[in-house]
Amino acid sequence: METLLIVIFVIGYLAITLEHNLKIDKLIPALAMMAVLWALMAFGIDGFTTWFDSGKHTLLENFSSFGHEEKMHILEETLLHHLGKTSEILVFLLGAMTIVEIIDYFDGFATIKSFIKTRSKRKILWIFSFLAFILSAIIDNLTATIVLISILQKIIADRDTRIWYAGLIIIAANAGGAWSPIGDVTTTMLWIGNKVTTMMLIKNLLIPSLVCMIIPSFIASFLPAFKGEIDVEEDSGPKSKFGATMLYLGLTAIVFVPVFKTVTHLPPYVGMMLSLAIVATFAEIYSSSKIAISSVDIESDAEAHHSPVHSALTKIELPSILFFLGILMAVAALESLGLLFNFAEGLKQGMPLLGTEMAGTEISDLVVILLGIGSAVIDNVPLVAASLGMFSEPIDNQLWHFIAYSAGTGGSMLIIGSAAGVVAMGMEKIDFFWYLRKIGWLAFIGFIAGAICFMMMRYLV
Repeated sequence: METLLIVIFVIGYLAITLEHNLKIDKLIPALAMMAVLWALMAFGIDGFTTWFDSGKHTLLENFSSFGHEEKMHILEETLLHHLGKTSEILVFLLGAMTIVEIIDYFDGFATIKSFIKTRSKRKILWIFSFLAFILSAIIDNLTATIVLISILQKIIADRDTRIWYAGLIIIAANAGGAWSPIGDVTTTMLWIGNKVTTMMLIKNLLIPSLVCMIIPSFIASFLPAFKGEIDVEEDSGPKSKFGATMLYLGLTAIVFVPVFKTVTHLPPYVGMMLSLAIVATFAEIYSSSKIAISSVDIESDAEAHHSPVHSALTKIELPSILFFLGILMAVAALESLGLLFNFAEGLKQGMPLLGTEMAGTEISDLVVILLGIGSAVIDNVPLVAASLGMFSEPIDNQLWHFIAYSAGTGGSMLIIGSAAGVVAMGMEKIDFFWYLRKIGWLAFIGFIAGAICFMMMRYLV
């Protein structure tokens, strides 16, 4: 049965990558794969001998001896657990995307656009790379990608040129998210799991992450796509006098989310919903419409568009949200059977040990690098979850920092390897194979360069 599940996952994954060839939206195979995997698991529950407890990050003991009803109860609890964790990400994403669209409704991004005076493609590349690196550490790589691509769409009209910038933004955002405890889902997992502390994470990963961003951007700056100048359209003036106010309010509201989480210890999506409520309140005040978010008594479609909140909600990329749901829940199915855990354990036992006495661990550097590459192919969240159950090293051990770097930046090598990539793929309709050919090799070079930098720093400290 496990073999059948893996085959279905591979077929579904291929259907996602061949989206443009098959003329089928990627969300369809993602959702179908998710449903079929969990359905087969329910039908064949009595034949499984292992089960991964995601809450404790370890395999359940004596699972094969459990009765049918008990196994089904565990499956339902596991499904609910993964749906809850996935929904946290999706609700957070919905809130962030809505705030961004509300800012756009008031033409707030024109404020940042006005700050960028240069027309040089190379200079614009460096500006956006550093913006992505810094913003992702503050407001997480997912939200930073949404914000910067929205700004990019206001500056560069030509999509063929713009997707090159989007690709480098993905690399820079993932690199920036790796050294901050709130910059990426995986680093947040390690932080909440008491595997890393904020100051040690920054100390060990800031420079490697910076190298991971700078090297690809430096190489890309010599490519034909970033030579010359962009064509700038003449501005007709701001659409709204509240544009700058809504921009600063919206970004401040997003930055407030990690502060809210630190103070309340609640999941980030709760703070994002509060931020959305605040931004939406001011949006409604500044708008002539008095339509509430939850209102269903709208007289006409034309009247609905007077509401900035309703207008923002109609522009959200729901297909990307559903795709994210499908792919995360499909990977969760493989994780639940312990397949990812066993795979990671096999790598650990099969590879030569290259750890150092200074690192205080017997984990192979090659295994952690492979984990980073694997995070691009599968997903970094379940791989990091599996690593939490595999290793028992103490807090702030170099192993955890290297895992945070590899899982956070490795996903840049494929467009669907990270949340930032998935969002960019939806916002700009970037082709999977175009990204693989044009951007993937840059991300790989940056990933390896940062990994080498980390290992060199480890020996020097």
